[in-house]
Amino acid sequence: MLCMTNISKVYRTDMVETHALREFSLDVAEGEFVSVTGPSGSGKTTFLNIAGLLEEFSSGKYELDGRDVSRLNDYERSRFRNEKIGFIFQSFNLIPELDIFDNVDVPLRYRGFGAAERRKRIERVLELVGLGSRMRHLPSQLSGGQQQRAAIARALAGEPRFLLADEPTGNLDSNMAESIMQLLEEIHGEGATIIMVTHEPSLAMRAERNIQVRDGRVGMDAPGLMVANG
Repeated sequence: MLCMTNISKVYRTDMVETHALREFSLDVAEGEFVSVTGPSGSGKTTFLNIAGLLEEFSSGKYELDGRDVSRLNDYERSRFRNEKIGFIFQSFNLIPELDIFDNVDVPLRYRGFGAAERRKRIERVLELVGLGSRMRHLPSQLSGGQQQRAAIARALAGEPRFLLADEPTGNLDSNMAESIMQLLEEIHGEGATIIMVTHEPSLAMRAERNIQVRDGRVGMDAPGLMVANG
């Protein structure tokens, strides 16, 4: 599904050269649930941005779902990203003026789905995340946990090949965080490939694998509790 080989990312200014990733190599198989941890500034966010085709890398090779992404032009990258990847952000990134139904609808309109197909997908994923009765609520009318569930529904509506979750429980209390983790585990149980960046060791260990990033490299690649208990 995802194969990074010796990926490096260098940010350059007139005076400073910053190495965010250094010969970063990682394989993630289809259907895996992988957590990524590491201290602030270790390269986690850069890795996630490159994995999600939001940012280009300086050197190395990255294949996603069998495609060499370095060969894609801007339009192809955008289309590939929209069709293959679902994003779940810490800050939810919901459009405040739109109700939950229309928030989930936005990326589907970009994909060019017809109205009937969009409605079917939206209603299905909102029921899946427990928001079927709140689809006409605005984000401001929902709790933080419900907003994150709406963001997950938006990510799932396009039936992506894999999900990238950036601190999906970071803005939630412990009860809401547990609810979101259980939902991600259920989604993974249905076959989704998930890469989750988190600063919570207890949540990271619930994945199949835990990747620890240090100084722009993979410092450790170990099985999580999902494997140990499975």
